Amino acid sequence: MGKILYLECNSGISGDMTVGMLLDLGADRKVLVKALDSMQLDGYHLHFGRKETCGLDAFDFDVHLEADGHSHEKNEHNDHEKAHHHGEAHTHGEAHHHTHRNLYDIYEIIDRLNTGERVKELARKMFRIVAEAEAKAHGLPVEQVHFHEVGAIDSIIDIVSVAVCIDNLGIEEVVVSPLSEGHGHVHCQHGTLPVPVPATANIISAWGLELRFTDNEGEMVTPTGAAIAAALRTRKELPDACRLLKIGMGAGNKVFRQANVLRGMLLETEDSKVLETKLWVMETNLDDSTGEMLGLTMEMLLEAGAADVWYTPVYMKKNRPAYQLSVLCKETDRELLEDILMTQSTTIGIRRYPVQRTVLEREMKMVKTPYGIVEIKICRHKDKFFFYPEYESIRRICKETGADFQNVYYEARRVAEAECHSQSLC
Repeated sequence: MGKILYLECNSGISGDMTVGMLLDLGADRKVLVKALDSMQLDGYHLHFGRKETCGLDAFDFDVHLEADGHSHEKNEHNDHEKAHHHGEAHTHGEAHHHTHRNLYDIYEIIDRLNTGERVKELARKMFRIVAEAEAKAHGLPVEQVHFHEVGAIDSIIDIVSVAVCIDNLGIEEVVVSPLSEGHGHVHCQHGTLPVPVPATANIISAWGLELRFTDNEGEMVTPTGAAIAAALRTRKELPDACRLLKIGMGAGNKVFRQANVLRGMLLETEDSKVLETKLWVMETNLDDSTGEMLGLTMEMLLEAGAADVWYTPVYMKKNRPAYQLSVLCKETDRELLEDILMTQSTTIGIRRYPVQRTVLEREMKMVKTPYGIVEIKICRHKDKFFFYPEYESIRRICKETGADFQNVYYEARRVAEAECHSQSLC
């Protein structure tokens, strides 16, 4: 069976609302806190609670910043702030000042995460989407963009939390509804801006998200929220029929005529074809690119969301040795990846065609071995299970302990298989 997350954005979308919704769906709070702790950031504490909005009970998540001994609520363009009711806190440090960071500073923080590579890649993707939108809005190269609200601790926590919770829930497919947006102006670090603010509008335009304007006053879709929607979306349409497994709601604070919540629906379909994802293959032949250029192009394509990238040696006209560059990607990522191909390689044309891919059901699990903690990917085909230790976990242990790759790999797989059988999971 295939599981799909449907994001119903009738009241817009923001970072804290998304985290609250995912926790309400059942994401493990202890796993989230442990992952956030591994970044070693101080100056904040987390709020976990419940809140009633228009008679609906929703999960209330927020990040409180701490400076000069006082607690400050997050404030992303002054909207989607939270009023806190009946909750708990998880505290980090006592002193915090908003720091202006560039994209690579944030990447270094994300790299400290003690999680699987999928979490880190998703978090980097969301921040890169925001950075590119801000760069376009301010007419600057991406590397010169210094984040204000979005680069502060609160938004780092929001984006990383979304990545951790999505991975923890084992969600692979996401459908996003049209984003409801308000009107008017908001006040932020750069002054008074129209709604949607330029960064949000740039993300919606670049990633082909649908926008629906309402008569609500103020901002409903934040840049962080738009980046989350863009990064998570893998499908444009819901299946024809499905079973509703669970509903999660993340609370906002602003008062609208409708309930200010982000609703997420976890759906399941018995049609195995839900896992037969439609993808695209893009190809181009290159006979005048250097090895360094080819390496950088592959790196940027993978960072931008390509499912796979590979080179094949070929001979072109006039018997020139060359390479065929192939990219496997989702339809929603195709335009962005084409832009990278056009600008970072020497191609002057790209072939493309749709393909179908059947994907095994999978989940990620951490197992304890004599060498250390290893992340395992557990895949299933009918009644058969397959265990694949993650390369980054094995690599880390080998570098830290001096153990050899083969023994760590097979011991991790043995432990995972034993735990699966002992718990009657397989």
